[in-house]
Amino acid sequence: MECPDCNSTHIRKNGKRRGKQNHICVDCHRQFLDCYAPPPGYSDEVKRECLKMSVNGMGFRAIERVKGVHHTTVIYWLKQVGEHLPDSYAPESIPEVGELDELETFVGAKKTKSGSGQPLTTSDLEF
Repeated sequence: MECPDCNSTHIRKNGKRRGKQNHICVDCHRQFLDCYAPPPGYSDEVKRECLKMSVNGMGFRAIERVKGVHHTTVIYWLKQVGEHLPDSYAPESIPEVGELDELETFVGAKKTKSGSGQPLTTSDLEF
């Protein structure tokens, strides 16, 4: 067995991590596992189903409950797919009418200061 960094054969056992034997290189002090296999990922079918559910309007946490895939993983997959999409096109003509849905803003300040921790005086009351 050789060290993955310095290719030295001066190796010692160094305990166990998650049930697998851990080794240490005496020369460069690098710790490593003798047979490391990355954890298996999700199948392409599960990814496809999760992305299809998202496109059809299902929320990320609902997908997590149904499929058992963490919602941030689904968001990551969606971002990966979005990077492969072409950029938006430039229209030839500018539309005359636009539609905004569920847009609310508050501009300005309140006229009265009572009720926000300020003491209420008799001049604030109207009869």
